[in-house]
Amino acid sequence: MKSLGHWPTSRWRRSTAAAVAGALPVLAFPAPSLWWFAYAALVPWILLARTAPSGRRAALDGWWGGFGFMLAMHHWLLPNLHVFTFVIAALLGALWAPWGWLVRRLLGGVPSAGRVAAALVVLPSGWLAIELVRSWQGLGGPWGVLGASQWEVEPALRLASVGGVWLASFLVVAVNVAVAVLVAVRRARVPAVAGLVAAAAATSAAWVWSPRPDPGDRVRIAVVQPGVVAGRDSADRRFDLQERLTRELAGQDVGLVVWGESSVGFDLGDRPDLARRLTALSRETDARILVNVDARRSDRPGIYKSSVLIGPDGPTGDRYDKMRLVPFGEYIPARSLLGWATSVGKAAGEDRRMGSEQVVMDAGGGLRIGPMVCFESAFPDMSRHLAQDGADVLLAQSSTSTFQQSWAPAQHASLAALRAAETGRPMVHATLTGVSAVYGPDGGRVGPGLGTGTAAAQVYEVPLAHGTTLYVRFGDWPPYAALLVLAAWGVTGVVRLRRGARGSLVPPVRTAHGSPVRPGR
Repeated sequence: MKSLGHWPTSRWRRSTAAAVAGALPVLAFPAPSLWWFAYAALVPWILLARTAPSGRRAALDGWWGGFGFMLAMHHWLLPNLHVFTFVIAALLGALWAPWGWLVRRLLGGVPSAGRVAAALVVLPSGWLAIELVRSWQGLGGPWGVLGASQWEVEPALRLASVGGVWLASFLVVAVNVAVAVLVAVRRARVPAVAGLVAAAAATSAAWVWSPRPDPGDRVRIAVVQPGVVAGRDSADRRFDLQERLTRELAGQDVGLVVWGESSVGFDLGDRPDLARRLTALSRETDARILVNVDARRSDRPGIYKSSVLIGPDGPTGDRYDKMRLVPFGEYIPARSLLGWATSVGKAAGEDRRMGSEQVVMDAGGGLRIGPMVCFESAFPDMSRHLAQDGADVLLAQSSTSTFQQSWAPAQHASLAALRAAETGRPMVHATLTGVSAVYGPDGGRVGPGLGTGTAAAQVYEVPLAHGTTLYVRFGDWPPYAALLVLAAWGVTGVVRLRRGARGSLVPPVRTAHGSPVRPGR
């Protein structure tokens, strides 16, 4: 008999292993050269869950793995949220508990070919269902969606034009399931290989037949990045530096100048002197300037983050107020319950106000732009709606100045590649401190990026494109198809259970043998 102290130790070792296994996929995000790692990173987690001694233990393996995944994905928040980062990771990690149970249910023991075939569809669908739920703004939004690790892989970007980043996530999980089966279940190698072939065929089909952006004219867009400006009066000094950098663009035939998030720290209604200086800059550069105002508004109560377009005659009247705010960074969900987060980290002392609708602006010369602010570039539906509304160029004004020493700025910039590929529209990611980058309609990099801490004004020849991608046309169909798959699998399981229960109530058929009849009686 095992000692009483053995099981707690064993369980903690298994939980630690699950957390480490869940953190492994995150390694594919910060280093572009490791994109291939995502296609095997889930294998240890899958192997651990399939060998769990019970369904409950498999669910715990899923929870611990989800905790490790979320903590590793958001580790750069630790200096700001401190212990609350662990709380968030534990809460969101619980979403993977049913997935761990599913892994054991479909791949536990020696699975049949039918169970493996089902796992190749059901397990990726379960993962997409989790990503769909956690993509809700109140739960942190779609930061770190697994398919986003493929932002530099051209075939994966082509898949994104068909089904968004969701389709890339489905492919990555399906390949991981097939690899896990090849490693652990020799008898089921045939369906595993068939799954790999199907994944390759789907990617090839998207490459050959999916509509491609129809390239057209080019427009010269400049990104102004002031770099790190800290200390007292930083808002005024940042404005002065951006003004000086923008003035260098005069005579360079620029069509639009983009400043980063919070590039103007005062409401222009309260500071008409700043509005006059921006107007003069627009005349001097012969280009409209998109700034971002982070201030208490003079015409309504509350603090807003707003994209404001400035022309040669002053503010054009085009204004976009940020709609999706960063939880804890810009507002605290259920502040009456979670307001204590301000005492343990740098959570928002006052909630920012939300805008009500997206805006497509006329930047002059027939150019229509669709602005987003920072965190919003993580939401595929926002860029899709802007493309539907006629935006020629997508723009994201970001800051990320708080997280300069982490890989968050680079990962944030990479999201623009996915949004461009999904919509078939180029995207400009402009920040205060880096990383700033521009991507073409196919998701490929345009020109050199501006690294963290760099102060510069960089001009990009941005290719425009026409046409509509399948993702813009049909939207987020992969996660909803995944929900249908899960529902169908659940119904099938219930039907089988009921048939089995009905069969167990029917007594077995037996042949009754009476006494043998003797001749003559």
